[in-house]
Amino acid sequence: MSDTDLLIIGAGPAGCAAAVMAASLGLRSVLVERAAQPCGSLRGIPVLDNVLGFAGGPAYAAAVEGQLGRTALCSLRLGTEVVGLEATDRQVTARLADGTALTAGHAVVATGVRPATLAETPWARADFPVRPLRGAPAAAALLVLGADRPLGTFLRAHPGHAVRLTVLHPAADEYKTHEVRPDPRVTLVPTAAARLRRAPDGRVSAAVTTTSGEELTLTADAAVLNAGSRPAALPGLRPGPDGYCPPELQHPRVTVAGDLRSARAQRIATATGTGAQAALDAYYAGI
Repeated sequence: MSDTDLLIIGAGPAGCAAAVMAASLGLRSVLVERAAQPCGSLRGIPVLDNVLGFAGGPAYAAAVEGQLGRTALCSLRLGTEVVGLEATDRQVTARLADGTALTAGHAVVATGVRPATLAETPWARADFPVRPLRGAPAAAALLVLGADRPLGTFLRAHPGHAVRLTVLHPAADEYKTHEVRPDPRVTLVPTAAARLRRAPDGRVSAAVTTTSGEELTLTADAAVLNAGSRPAALPGLRPGPDGYCPPELQHPRVTVAGDLRSARAQRIATATGTGAQAALDAYYAGI
């Protein structure tokens, strides 16, 4: 006997959409989230420009949390970490960090992505810890390592901020720069390698080799990391060569939803759609 019809791992937009859709179909679900509240990442996105009905992440997260609270068929387990997943022909079992387990007829895994670390950014090195863009200090000039899309969100959230951003980015990030290129506060530097040092007064300098071979020395008040994300895959999933977990590689009783599916699927709107579709797929599979 399983603990629930549908086990959902990860309470971001995809996981929450799966829980709401499952309830609308009469399915019981357990929604497991390691953080203390659902939609934690959404709460740090002040401006949304590609989600219907919401202009900011905090309002969206509050609405989702309220709807989950009204969804009687969903049991929300916050502060609970899943450390492994096993699927058989009969059911799915999730092993929890506290040594217990949950079972279900089907599972939706929506653990998303995590920010890339400096150690995972091979073209950049620093002799000091570099904080993420989301924690950017108040400064007149920033060196930004990477042109990932949170940079556009940062600029839209601070339209009157006079900060100057020198964005060092590898060739692989070129397609991401179109969103921020028109902003006069941004200087883009295609970068093959960068080594950052911090002076005793706290300012930062970077020895940069551009993709065209030019050697530059750049300075700023501080540096922030914006080098993309990495998949937060669970043990027991079947990853592709890039570490992401395409749905077609998984066991028939396990569906991957949201950002974990692909590096090119990282949008809030697509996450909610794939979460809802995952619950529908489980329903039609006859769990």
